[in-house]
Amino acid sequence: MSESARGRPTAEDIERLLLGLPPRYTREQVSSRSGVSPDLAARIWRALGFAQRADDAVAFTDADVAALRRVRSMLHGGLLDEETVVRMARALGQTMARLAQWQAEIMTSAMLPPEPGDEDLAKMLDTAQGMLPDFEHVLIHVWRAQLAAAGTRLLALADLNDEPVPTRVPMAVGFADLVAFTRRARELDERELAALVEGFESRASDVAATHGARLVKTLGDEVLFTAPTAAQAAAIALDLVDADELRIGMAYGPVVPMMGDVFGTTVNLAARLTAIARPGTVLVDAELAGGLDGYELRKLRRRPARGLGVVQPYVLRRSTL
Repeated sequence: MSESARGRPTAEDIERLLLGLPPRYTREQVSSRSGVSPDLAARIWRALGFAQRADDAVAFTDADVAALRRVRSMLHGGLLDEETVVRMARALGQTMARLAQWQAEIMTSAMLPPEPGDEDLAKMLDTAQGMLPDFEHVLIHVWRAQLAAAGTRLLALADLNDEPVPTRVPMAVGFADLVAFTRRARELDERELAALVEGFESRASDVAATHGARLVKTLGDEVLFTAPTAAQAAAIALDLVDADELRIGMAYGPVVPMMGDVFGTTVNLAARLTAIARPGTVLVDAELAGGLDGYELRKLRRRPARGLGVVQPYVLRRSTL
C-alpha cells in the first residue's frame, strides 16, 4: 500500500486496491480498443450506474477494455442482442451497487472504533486487501448457486403452467410490516434504529430461506416475500409474527415476475391486507385460505380495499388441536 495510505487513505488508494490497474484510456480509446461502439459502451456504463465522464478524461482501465471485449464476443456470437446486454448491465449494476454499499457499511461498523483516526482507516484498508481474494471467490460461488436456484424455480413454474417461460405464475405473496416504525424511529438513536432494521431483515431472510421461499425485497420497515405454496407462506408468516412487533398480509394468485420483483393484483391485495391487519396478526385472502389445511382460520367481515373492490380477509393462526 502507498505511503499516503499509511496516513489517511485517498480515493486513489482505494481505487488502486480494488481495481488494481490504473486508468489509461479515454471513452473513445476504450471503445476503439474493445471494438464496441461508443454509443453502446456509453449505454452500458450508464446501465451499470457509473457517472458519465468527459470525453478527454482518462478514466478507463485495461480491465474495462477486457470487459467490453467479452460483450463484443457475446454480441458477435449471436448469444445476446444489444438491448439484452443493456438490461443485464442494469441488473448487474443495481445489484452490485447495493451489495458493495452494504458490505462496506458492515466492514466499517465491525472494524472501526466510534471515532476512527487516519491510522484506523489505513488498517481497515490493509485488512480489506488481504480479504479481497476470499470475498471474490465466495461472491462467484454464491452467484452461481443463486443462479442455479433461480433456474430451478423457473423450471418448476414452467412445469406447473405448462409454458416454457411463463409470464404470469401463481404463487403466495406476503408483506411483513414493523408496527409503529415511525414512532420507534423517533425514540431510537441511529445505531439502535439500524440494529432494529437489520435484525428484522435478517430474521425475515432466514425464515424465508428455511421454508424454501424467497425474500424479494426489503423496504426499511417492510419486507416482501414469495412462496410457491400457501402452506409455505403460512409457515413463514407464523414464524415471523411475534407479539405486537409485526403485522402480515398475504394473498395467493397470479403474479408477473419482472426484474427480480413481482407485480400484479395479487401483490396489491397482499399489501392492502397488511395495511388493515392488526399488530401481531396475519391476514390472508380467500384464495390462500382455501389452500391451507391444519391451520386455524377465522373469517372476518368483508371490507373494501382501495382499487380492488370488496375483499374477504381471514385471520391465520396455528391450530390449537
